Amino acid sequence: MTGPEREGITLRRAVCPGSFDPITNGHLDIIGRASKLYDVVHVAVMINQSKKGLFTVEERIELIREVTADFGNVEVESFHGLLVDFCKERDIPAIVKGLRAVSDFDYELQMAQMNNGLSGVETLFVPTNPTYSFLSSSLVKEVATWGGDVSHLLPPRVHEALAERLGEQ
Repeated sequence: MTGPEREGITLRRAVCPGSFDPITNGHLDIIGRASKLYDVVHVAVMINQSKKGLFTVEERIELIREVTADFGNVEVESFHGLLVDFCKERDIPAIVKGLRAVSDFDYELQMAQMNNGLSGVETLFVPTNPTYSFLSSSLVKEVATWGGDVSHLLPPRVHEALAERLGEQ
């Protein structure tokens, strides 16, 4: 360990989990806001082997690292299995989740209660910036596939990668 942890100071840690296929400005907004509240924010890119993503897990990790580099306190890695196990292994006591609508809350509340019951990990719900309240990676991919302009919904580097990937198909 280096820095403050070595000196006996415990860093405040949280995780922002998701598939991030691709990361959107909505995701980036939540991660950025979490980075102001916590000393270290872990972005956990979920590996779902039953789903074929547009980007590989490695590509998503690299894109997220690029677009979060300015925050200075974001660590990006993949995980599979239970999020609470990821948290336990890294001594992360909090999960940060963005909520777009009431429909998100119903599902996320159940997950938060299950995660807390399994491990004591707390979940912090952050209301999404209204600018991004409709935004999802799936919707961005669908609109972009049909030629719609999604440049204002993605960080420029991610938009470039998306355009390249869709041009290959």
